[in-house]
Amino acid sequence: MPTRSRFLLALGAALAAFSFAGSAWAQAFPSKPVKIVVPQTPGGASDALARIVGQKLSERWGQPVIIENKAGAGGNVGTDLVAKSPADGYTLLMSYVGTQAINGSLYKTLPYDPYKDFATVATLATVPFALVVNQNFPARSVGELVAYAKAHPGQVNFGSAGNGSLNQLLGEMVNMSQGIKLVHVPYKGAAGALTDTIGGQVQMTFASLPSVAGHIRGDKVRALAVTGTKRSPAFPNVPTLGEGGLAGFELSPWFGLLAPAGTPEAVVRKINADVAEALRDKDLLEKFAAAGADPYPTAPEQFARILQDDIQKWSQVVRTSGAKID
Repeated sequence: MPTRSRFLLALGAALAAFSFAGSAWAQAFPSKPVKIVVPQTPGGASDALARIVGQKLSERWGQPVIIENKAGAGGNVGTDLVAKSPADGYTLLMSYVGTQAINGSLYKTLPYDPYKDFATVATLATVPFALVVNQNFPARSVGELVAYAKAHPGQVNFGSAGNGSLNQLLGEMVNMSQGIKLVHVPYKGAAGALTDTIGGQVQMTFASLPSVAGHIRGDKVRALAVTGTKRSPAFPNVPTLGEGGLAGFELSPWFGLLAPAGTPEAVVRKINADVAEALRDKDLLEKFAAAGADPYPTAPEQFARILQDDIQKWSQVVRTSGAKID
């Protein structure tokens, strides 16, 4: 047999063996607990969705799925931790567009690359934000809020999860589009901004719907609008920002799982398939619906394209808004 033919046969056999090994590894995954790192404080949408999906994955895998909050530096602490973890599928990142697609434009340097240092595993949901105000604030609609802010320039404060966060950018976009001056008050997490909106230390905040749904139902805050393209089925009486007169604010950020770059494709696809199965679970769908979250399953390669497109999109928004990290 010619040398070239023997080489090709040997190469084919090696590739087949490698493929079989990868498949066997995926079938055995997971054989120990899996950790999902949430790079935000407890109480936000990332935390809530990670716990809902993590419970279903744990039931399916027969292994504990541990949710670990590692907040700090606008999500960079937890994100960097996962980027530098072993690429074996046992440490996953619960991220969303606000961290993964925006931070690269806000920080002069990052200890990781938001795109190249991660394998996109599975999107979980899209979640609109809600514009909520303190119950004693006089505005009962977006139009009334804008009118009040124009009559009282610099006297309306809005809280955010921190400098450069998605909820800050939303507030700055309202300022630019309406020619008003809502004063930004950054917190160390979305939970702090929401707590002080309830308490009246700030008048308003943009909060993810899962994190604020219970407070809206409990009349602790008043929802003026949601950022989605349509009203949320969970709150059909709350209009969209577009209906309130703010065109161009159609936004339902994605939330998803990522793994360190180099995680075996077979493991990535197994997790993706198991997430897709979990997103069809009746109990999960009811919990998502109650929180105002819409299931959003995608293939890993589709998720990669979404992330790449959003990095480009939000870098332009950051430049236009002038948002900066102190």
